Parts: sequence; C-alpha cells; structure tokens
Amino acid sequence: MADKNSDRTLGYLTRKETEVKLPRPTRVKNKTPAQIQITAEQILREARERQESEIRPPKQKITDPTELGDYRLRKRKEFEDLIRRVRWNIGVWVKYAQWEESQKDFKRARSVWERALEVDYRNHTLWLKYAEMEMKNRFVNHARNVWDRAVALLPRVDQLWYKYIHMEEMLGDVAAARQVYERWMEWMPDQQGWFSYIKFELRYNEVERARGIYERFVMCHPKVTAWIKFAKFEMRNGEVARARNCYERAVDKLGDDEEAEQLFVAFAVFEERCKEMERARCIYKFALDHIPKGRAEELYKKFVAFEKQYGDREGIEDAVIGNRRFQYEDEVRKNTLNYDTWFDYIRLEESAGNKERIREVYERAIANVPPAEEKRFWQRYIYLWINYALYEELDAQDMDRTRDVYRECLNIIPHGKFSIAKIWILAAQFEIRQYNLAGARQILGNAIGRAPKDKIFKKYIEIELLLGNVERCRTLYEKYLEWSPESCYAWSKFAELEKSLGETERSRAIFELAIAQPALDMPELLWKAYIDFEIAENEFERTRILYERLLDRTKHLKVWISYAKFEASAMEDNSEYSPSEEEKVQEEGTKLRLHRARRVFERAVGYFRTCAPELKEERAMLLEEWLNMERSFGELGDVGSVQAKMPKKLKKRRQLMTEDGPAGYEEYIDYLFPEEAQTTNLKVLEAAYRWKKQKIDE
Repeated sequence: MADKNSDRTLGYLTRKETEVKLPRPTRVKNKTPAQIQITAEQILREARERQESEIRPPKQKITDPTELGDYRLRKRKEFEDLIRRVRWNIGVWVKYAQWEESQKDFKRARSVWERALEVDYRNHTLWLKYAEMEMKNRFVNHARNVWDRAVALLPRVDQLWYKYIHMEEMLGDVAAARQVYERWMEWMPDQQGWFSYIKFELRYNEVERARGIYERFVMCHPKVTAWIKFAKFEMRNGEVARARNCYERAVDKLGDDEEAEQLFVAFAVFEERCKEMERARCIYKFALDHIPKGRAEELYKKFVAFEKQYGDREGIEDAVIGNRRFQYEDEVRKNTLNYDTWFDYIRLEESAGNKERIREVYERAIANVPPAEEKRFWQRYIYLWINYALYEELDAQDMDRTRDVYRECLNIIPHGKFSIAKIWILAAQFEIRQYNLAGARQILGNAIGRAPKDKIFKKYIEIELLLGNVERCRTLYEKYLEWSPESCYAWSKFAELEKSLGETERSRAIFELAIAQPALDMPELLWKAYIDFEIAENEFERTRILYERLLDRTKHLKVWISYAKFEASAMEDNSEYSPSEEEKVQEEGTKLRLHRARRVFERAVGYFRTCAPELKEERAMLLEEWLNMERSFGELGDVGSVQAKMPKKLKKRRQLMTEDGPAGYEEYIDYLFPEEAQTTNLKVLEAAYRWKKQKIDE
C-alpha cells in the first residue's frame, strides 16, 4: 500500500522526498585574491579543449545486392511502421518519399506521394514537393499532371500557380504558360496575380495583350490603385491620350469612393507632368468640391504646393484658404457644438467673399442648436444668428433675408424657459432702419407680451421718447410697473419723465406710490431720488417730512448724516428782502440752519447711545461728521462741545473661535466714549496710561 503522506501527482512520493537539496555553500576563509587570476575566456577555452568528440554511428558499407535488398526492406518496414503509428504526420510521408527517390525507385516514390495525398490533399506543401521531385528528375509530363491536379483541387493557393507557370516558362512553352495564366484568371485572383500575368506578357513585348489584361483587371478589381496602375502603364508606353482616358473613366466610376482623393491627386500629377496646368488646377478644384473635407487632407497639401509652384497670388490665397477650410471642417466634425470654431470658420469664408459658401456655413452653424434649454448654453450660439443677420443686412444688402433670419431666430428661442432681449431689440432696430416703425413696435410689443425684460422696456421707452410719443411712454411705464412693481429704476425714471414735462404733482404722486410698495429692490435710491426732487422744488418742509418718514423706517447712519447735511444747507429764498435787510436775514438763517442740524445730530447721537450702544464705530463716524459741520460754520460753530463727546480709540485683542475650537487672537479697534469712562476697569486703564506717560516724560 502507498504511504498516506504520498502524493499521487508526484508518483506516490512524499513532499520531503521530492525536495531539491542543494549543497551547503562553502565558507571562504581566505578572501584575498589569488596570485594567478583565471579569466572567463580561459575557462571556456579549457572546457572546449577537454570536450570529448561527438559519438557518431559507424558508416555502413553495402557491397552486394542482397545486402542492399535487406537494407531497403528494413528501411521500408521502419517507414511503414512509423506511418501506421503517426499517419497524420506529413513529415514522415515526405521523408519516406524522398528516401524512395534517393533509391531511384520513382514508382515507389510516386506511390508514397499519392498515399500521402489521400491522407491530406489540402496540404499544398505535399503538392509542391511532389511536383518538385518530378521536375528535378525531368519527368515533365508527370510534373504537368501533378500541377494540373493541384491547381484544380486548390485554385486559391497562388504558389501552386506560380510554380506551374514558372515551370512552363523555363521549358520555353510560352503558349502553355499563357494558358495556365488564363485558367488562373478565371478564378479572379488578387491584384498580384494579375500583375504577374501583365509582367509575363511585357517580358515578351506583348503590349496589346497586356492592355487587354489591364482592362479585365480593372473590371475584376474596380479600385483606385488598379486604375492608377493602368494609367501609369499607358503613360510608360507613351500613350498620353489613353492614360487620360483611363483617369477619366476612373473618375466616372470611382468619384465617390473612399480612396477618391488618391485618384484625383494622381490625375492632377499626371496633367502636371503633361504641362497641362489649367487641367490640373481644374481637377484639384473639382476634387475639393466633391470630396468630403475629412478625407481631403493630402489633396489640400498637394493643391497648395501646386499653386505655390505654378499659380498667381490669387490662386495661392485660394489654396491657403482651402487648407484652413479643411482644418476648420475637421474641428467642427469632431465637435459640432464648438461655436468658437464656427465663428473662425465664418470669418474665413467672409474674407474669401463667396456669398453662397458664407450662407452655407452660417446655415450649418445655426443648425447646431444647444441640446439643453438653459440660457448659459445659448449665450455663444445666439451670436451666430446675430452675425448672420448683420452679414445679410450690411454685406449682402438683402433685407428680406435679414428679416427672415431675425424671425427664425425668435422662433427657435424657447421663450417659455428663457428669452434673450438682445435679439428682440436688434430686430426692432433693424425695422426702424428700414423706416418700418409699425413693424418695430409690433416686435417690441410681442417681446413685452411673450418675454418681458428690463432691457426691452428701457429700449422701447427710449425709442418712443425720441419720437416724442409721451402718452406711449406713460403707457409703457405703466406696463413696466405692472410687470415689475419692485423696480426702483422704473419708478424713478417714470417720475423723472413727469418732472421733465412739468407735471410736478404727477411726479410726486408717482414717488408716493413707489415708496408705498411693500417690496423694492433698491429703496435707498428711490428715497434719495424723491428727496432730491423735493429739494430741487425748494419744498424744504416736504423734504423734512420725507426724512422723518424715512427715519421711521430705518435709523441708518447715512440717513442721519444726509438729514443733518440737508438742514445745514437748506437756505431759504431771500430775494424779497432789501439789500440792507438781506445780510441780517442771512445771518439769522445761518443760525437757524446750524441749530436744526445740531438738533438732528443730537437726536442721532442719542439714538446710538441709548438704542444701539453696540454700534460704536457708526457713532464715532457720526461725531466726526458733526465736528466737520461745526468747523464749516466758522465762528458760529461750537467745536469744543463736539470734541468733548469724541471717543478714544483703544486697540484690543479678542480670541478667534472656529469649529475646531480657539484659533489664536486678533486685534481690533474699540471706542471709549466719555460717559463710559466711569467704570472701575476703565479708571484703572486710565491710571496706567497716565503712569506710562509720566515715565516717558521723565
């Protein structure tokens, strides 16, 4: 029984028994270099010298027919036994047949080859070696018989045909070789087979036969390379007309082929060699018009080189533009939504000046509508339409097409999701330039009805105002405010319009409606415009009432300062007094203005001290403005009283807090007002400050 630790895959040996035990490495005690050094070359040379001679079997000499018969019988028995074992091994059959051939027993050799072919007749190597044996031993008819059978059974193996034809040609039987070629051509071989047949005919100066073969060849293989070979053949034989005819037939048949570029280049080069420059130029231009731009790279290069060599300045420029056109076509083919490339392409075509091409590129460009209905994707695309319309109007002078471009552009924009005011305005301005005021009003009216925007209202109002249609302007402002009642710009401009027309009460009513709105986008601008309006009308009482109403809504620092500055500058009209009384009245007015301004500042300071003590910086800024005002009044101003209220600036530090905890300290400016200096901590700080100042003085 086998051991339980044994492994079947290891021949029932244990793992331990199969381990490779390497000898233990010997420790070198003396590591100093030897006196005599041995090189690798010396080691190899000694190994070569000591190598034993190869053992070869002894040569057997056969001296009589009986011994030869025994030897042949023994070898045949070995081969037959080997064949019975590995019948499928073709190498054994080949060796067997070649051995029979070496014994000059050709019948037996043929028998072996025939038996081998019965095993695998599809193996063309067997046929080749079989036929070579017959040819080597000058059995020509036998060889022909083998080749005939081989090409009949394996007509797609070109080597068999080549060998057969080569044999016939070596025998000098040209007719038989031609007959074999004809049999081969019936199977429509690849191009190399046809070229071989043509070269065969040309070796015997049979040009007409070769031409006929070329005709059959281009019918069998209707490819660009085949026609070019045919044309070059005619050119080599000096048949220029025939060569041109070949190229023309090829263009008719393969003008739309994928390899047509190669054909046109060869045709143009042919005409160039024939000194037919105009023909070559026409071929290049015809090819560039008919071949897709993506497949014409080599054609463009050849055309540019041709024009540089033979063309004039205009032709060279056309060629260069064509080359750049090809580059742009390649880029827009890779990404049709790359609008920057379309802009560059259009500029190129506009520089060339071909209207049809320009319109074609514009149409192709605008056909690439952005895939998403979001305005950010349309912002570059819409300028394609704008440029198209401007081109039609300014360059092409075609107003009907311009109008159609604007109409199509407005139809393609998804106004339900978003709209683009610029297009509406440009379309309306175009109609105005065409003296079509009704059309412009219709476009802007549609814009307000379908997609109202601030820009559209502003432009429409501007147009009507220039035309002097005040009632239309009022109607538009009403529509504007119905659509956007929170727009302070619309309210202020509407009031400004009424003011310019002398309608003060209407303007004031508009302002009142505006400030009564529950929500405004920029209320401070609206209040400022209303206050400036009342000041311009010298309605100071109304202005004060406005300031008070504004202070009821907000106690912002700027409102207090503006109110105080207004009181300081609100000068009454003194024209009704005499010159002697005017100076006295003016002095009284100045005192009154100063008193009113001080009262506003006092109210503001009181508010910041009691209601908003945390706004120390705003309070300090307010006192600065008050101090500047007192100084501006000269002797009447009380600068000292304001300076007594000015705070001291203190530099302090506070801890910065982040999500992870404390993150260091930062310095900031704090303000210490006089009324706050009574606390204990501030007294200590003040004493420390005085002590430090005393030390510095000492």
